Amino acid sequence: MKIGLYKPSDREEWNEFLSHAKNSHFIFHRDYMEYHANRFNDFSLMARSEKGELVAILPANLSCRTLHSHQGLSFGGLCVKKNITTRMVIDIFDLLITFVKSTNLVDDIIYKRLPDMYTTYPSQEDLYALFKLDAKLVRRDVSVALDLHQPLPMNSMRKRHVKKATKNNLLVCEEEDLSDYWTLLTEVLQFQHGVNPVHSLSEISKLMHSFPGNIKCFSCRKDGEVIAGTLVFETTVVAHTQYLANGPLGRVLGGLDLVISELIAKYSTTKRYFSFGISTEKDGTIVNEGLISQKESFGARALVHDFFQISLA
Repeated sequence: MKIGLYKPSDREEWNEFLSHAKNSHFIFHRDYMEYHANRFNDFSLMARSEKGELVAILPANLSCRTLHSHQGLSFGGLCVKKNITTRMVIDIFDLLITFVKSTNLVDDIIYKRLPDMYTTYPSQEDLYALFKLDAKLVRRDVSVALDLHQPLPMNSMRKRHVKKATKNNLLVCEEEDLSDYWTLLTEVLQFQHGVNPVHSLSEISKLMHSFPGNIKCFSCRKDGEVIAGTLVFETTVVAHTQYLANGPLGRVLGGLDLVISELIAKYSTTKRYFSFGISTEKDGTIVNEGLISQKESFGARALVHDFFQISLA
């Protein structure tokens, strides 16, 4: 096998590969990765068999002599074909390290794994390869998700909030125009944390237009006003909430609880997991107790996002 850098001429082949991989995600698509290409020095890698067949890709960027997989994405890691073997993945890692050493640009690698719930077939070959390389676990974020095949029930408080929302005639609907929801989200983030959404309205609207089957927005309205909601990132097996927001009226009337309740019901027949995302801060060393308790009250339980470091010194 051989390893090489991704080139713009590889774009179509890269994107096509994602549809056949066993641990892919639409955020690895070049249209998603490149919406903020100006912020990162792309250093994505491609592994080919001796016959030239693409067998693995690694979305990655280079920053301060560290190869990251990938700082602009929630997670990354080696994306591989379904029929790849453990021996092949070990060889790919060995070749990858030899290649990046030869560039004289990289001192270490930060490898951010795709959480296992996103895989469509067992895919822990990279974990064994990392063990063989004596990679160091340097960060672990805790996320929570609901197993839709055997869900735990939401607690009694959530059920009361959903009942209240229903009595107040709140309406959950899918939004095609993100303007109203982004206004609410920005107000909530500014009030609670003094920050703006990572994506601008134009950026997220462009991504939603590029991935209409993967990125959706669901809001809760009271008399036409958006009072709560979330984005949902859909993959083959996971529905993941992104940018949850509950305005003042939403908190009083149970708006977000109704949104989540209806989305769990919606995805229970088509997805395996309903994910709420991470609840950790400061590189995973601190758990936001209030945030994770809120998510777990819907029946979700812990999964981790792992970061490994490979030193090339």
